[in-house]
Amino acid sequence: MSEISKQTKKLIEQYKKWHYSLEPKEGITTIHVDEVASRVAAFYEKIREFIDWKEEHLLKKGVIERNLRRRMLPHINLSAGEFIKIYISAEPLVLELIRSGHFPNNSIEELKIKEVQRVIDKYIQILNNSPADKNDSRLNLYQWISSIAACEIEEILSPSIKERALMEHMYEQMKTKIKLSKDQQISEEEKNIQIFVSIQKALFDLDYSVISYHLIKYKFPNWSNLSPEYINIVASGIYDIKNGIDANLNHPLAGKINNICQRYNTPYFILDDIISEDPLGAEEKMMDPKKLESLIKEKYNKRVKNLRIKIRRAAFYSIISIFITDILFLFTIEIQLTRYFGQFTMTSTLVNIFVPTMLMAFLALTVKDPPKGNIEKVIMETIKIAYEREKKETYDIKSFRKRGPIFGLIITAVYLLSTLASIGVIVWGLNKINFPPFSYPIFITFLSLIAFAGTKIRQKARALQMVEERDTFLDTLVDFFALPIIHLGRWLTIRWKRYNLLSTLFNALLDMPYSIFVEFIEQWRYFLKEKKEKL
Repeated sequence: MSEISKQTKKLIEQYKKWHYSLEPKEGITTIHVDEVASRVAAFYEKIREFIDWKEEHLLKKGVIERNLRRRMLPHINLSAGEFIKIYISAEPLVLELIRSGHFPNNSIEELKIKEVQRVIDKYIQILNNSPADKNDSRLNLYQWISSIAACEIEEILSPSIKERALMEHMYEQMKTKIKLSKDQQISEEEKNIQIFVSIQKALFDLDYSVISYHLIKYKFPNWSNLSPEYINIVASGIYDIKNGIDANLNHPLAGKINNICQRYNTPYFILDDIISEDPLGAEEKMMDPKKLESLIKEKYNKRVKNLRIKIRRAAFYSIISIFITDILFLFTIEIQLTRYFGQFTMTSTLVNIFVPTMLMAFLALTVKDPPKGNIEKVIMETIKIAYEREKKETYDIKSFRKRGPIFGLIITAVYLLSTLASIGVIVWGLNKINFPPFSYPIFITFLSLIAFAGTKIRQKARALQMVEERDTFLDTLVDFFALPIIHLGRWLTIRWKRYNLLSTLFNALLDMPYSIFVEFIEQWRYFLKEKKEKL
């Protein structure tokens, strides 16, 4: 028998708490919604998934954010970028979230509505008392605050006990293992923040708003229980808080620390699977090294299989979403423009629809499983984490070699040349098929967005890979032409997320009639039940 590490024992205890939290509690009043209305609302949400596809673990937060923004939108003066005094009732919001099918019926305590109301009131107080800022519009603040509020509401309705425990476990390990070179001017606190951020990306691929919320809680431990007076203090400095978090998320060392956390995340996935299956008996099983090795192999193979299914699902939803978006954009805007300029051709129409879709299909469906030697590395690293060891490993982060001004100028010039070459090849190809010139920017924009999205899917396919693979000359050549287009897609994606008020407005116009219709169905069915009871 081997001695399990103290940190692993602590993790097992946290998973036991998670296990007990799932057991039904007696004497607790839970929230109930009408099953028929719920099925209608859930059907609508399934349709939305094709158009506005998100990772499964971000769906709940996305639904809360969408519903919250829809309810806040009537209180915003769009022309002046100001907020009319806002009040939002939590009960209709929570009921709609349960109807959507993303939260279980008859499981959430009624008391949670009061907690959600307190959270909504807190963020509305911050919005109502926030000052004007010259460098950032209040509409951008509204987008940010509503996304942070959605994260806290999700935490109330669906606590992530297990996920938080795993992140804390990896954080405690990594902050002692990751070492920076002496020439890197960074405090221990900033290093730990970067590790904290990278772990959230490495384990659960959390997005900007969720990580921002976790950073707020990291910096303000009492964030969930702020007094009204302190909320006003927070409101007065909310732009500084937001800018500080943005600086944390765009730190120069973020990429290097993130790469290490990504490379060593698999053992933590495996530990999660082993302990989750049987939290009460996990410690006894893990004390036997042979039994633990067998469990690691079993869970690793299952993870590889599930990852394959996830990638295919992501590819399917992405392809359908892009195909629908292309067709809608084509028929509502681009064809009208081509007719106006007199350059409409069926060839350009087919290229607009099928080239972006086929690119996504190629990027998503040509991913490979981890190499054969990967499982041995996973077994070794998982055992190292699970058991007490006297020798502690370190992961050194070295700075990039400093470039001289002349060499730096040459590198920049070569990158600009590769950008021009990439765009030039695309323009040349479009010109050969008589593609309308004014549609070149539209096509390149779509292509870059899809190249970035497809690359993200390919990165997810390497989530379990611990063995490094060397780049070939062909890989370098492809990077020379592809990276500028991918970086353009990344830049456009970030800008779209930052300035997506149009998307919020569209969602509100789409959701509002349907939510009213679903609520009418529920109220009508309750009315019929009341009438039947009187018979």
